[in-house]
Amino acid sequence: MREAKLFGRLITAVVTPFDESGEVDYRRFADLVDFQYSNGVDSLCVCGTTGESPTLTAEEKLALFAQSVLLSRGRGGVIANIGSNNTAASVSFAREAAALGVDGVMAVVPYYNKPSQEGMFQHFKAIAEAVPRTTVVIYNIPGRSVVGLEAPTMLRLMQACPNVRAMKEAAIDPEMDREVLASAPEDFEMFSGNDDKTLDMMGYGVSGVISTTSNVAPAQMAEMVDSFAAGDVAAARAAHDRLDPLMKGLFRAPNPTLVKEALRLAGRPVGGLRLPLVQASAQESDFIRGVMLGCGVEVKA
Repeated sequence: MREAKLFGRLITAVVTPFDESGEVDYRRFADLVDFQYSNGVDSLCVCGTTGESPTLTAEEKLALFAQSVLLSRGRGGVIANIGSNNTAASVSFAREAAALGVDGVMAVVPYYNKPSQEGMFQHFKAIAEAVPRTTVVIYNIPGRSVVGLEAPTMLRLMQACPNVRAMKEAAIDPEMDREVLASAPEDFEMFSGNDDKTLDMMGYGVSGVISTTSNVAPAQMAEMVDSFAAGDVAAARAAHDRLDPLMKGLFRAPNPTLVKEALRLAGRPVGGLRLPLVQASAQESDFIRGVMLGCGVEVKA
């Protein structure tokens, strides 16, 4: 297992709270960030899919990046999601985010337009070269982007761009992961993009997780990854087994529908969602309530 020097082992892909009128609620965001850091989270990933990035404006994202930098000072790192399927727009946005002082920018494999491996290489290279002093996190998630980054392309990127030093891996391809880890520089870190696969992935060298579940259960997720890192595999497995129904259950509806509902049930309301996502139904709410209770996560509402 690799060291976790860049962002720690537990990074929350934090949700974006909205107020009653559907505007970003920066006060609730600050409360949520404090809850995360007070319960063992090492860093934040801001305005990712869990943060409803497709329906946030560029101005809202930049405001959240800036607030995250201020709130994280002396507490953890900030990864700003700047990726899109438009290379020029991603390059420009990466520069704006880096200027705010974020510790890393995350760029996803371009979705919908289905680039070739050479197209992916040139896309990520352009982003990395635009922010040479900022760590670039490559996000590989073929389940959403349709196409996936292959190991030779990732290794080529690391050779060409010294600041490409992290990867969020959600392809669920252990052979590809091992190939990358075996040839990557010592300071490269890979993070699980699937909460329920994290423990297995840490077993073959992954540093930690960029987590959705830690929005709701940060202390429990921290216990899992920290126990494993400390060599207490039995405690890590026990923590995983307790949380597994929640890690899977939160994705029973489109993310972050049930994450926001779980936070409401836990007494930490973060508002609704922006269309085309809709709030949890009564049936979905009852389902996630039962899962939370079964996992030992406090329910207040």
